Amino acid sequence: MLAFCEGDAAAFDALFRRWAARLLRYLERMLRDAGLAEELVQEVFLRVYGARGSYRPEARFSTWLYRIATNLALNELRRPRRSRPHASLDDAAAEALASDDPPSDDLTHARRSVAAVDRALGDVPERQRAALWLVAVEGLSYAEVAASLGVSESAVKALVHRARESLAARLETRGSSAEGEGSP
Repeated sequence: MLAFCEGDAAAFDALFRRWAARLLRYLERMLRDAGLAEELVQEVFLRVYGARGSYRPEARFSTWLYRIATNLALNELRRPRRSRPHASLDDAAAEALASDDPPSDDLTHARRSVAAVDRALGDVPERQRAALWLVAVEGLSYAEVAASLGVSESAVKALVHRARESLAARLETRGSSAEGEGSP
């Protein structure tokens, strides 16, 4: 970022190549909407580009970048249209294009497990989900997450703890209800 601030246009391209995929993964989990996540990744980098004249390296670049992404995601989640989610036509199209060959039992179980975790993670409050994702998946330290979310380190620890407990409880509840569905 410092090289970009000094006028090296290639440095911006390097920043984008290094961070875009990570931000996309993070925003997809936060928003549960791949298209919107892609738009917000672009918005994050527009803001990075616009900040080249005022950027101050007071924290790690990743902390600053995730702070921008988190703020944009939380703003988007608060929008009224988000309260009435709709089914994606892409999901139906993907099912229609699926192979007729039966998948292996292991693959099916893995897909169901991933889907269950994804649904349960979607039910976890946004700030808890953001803290958990940044710590567990992106590997950021509690201090970096605290700076990204604008809270204290102890608040991050509490958010991550509550997110893990909430996620485990939701998965346990869904697991027991799924077992009961197959019973006569």
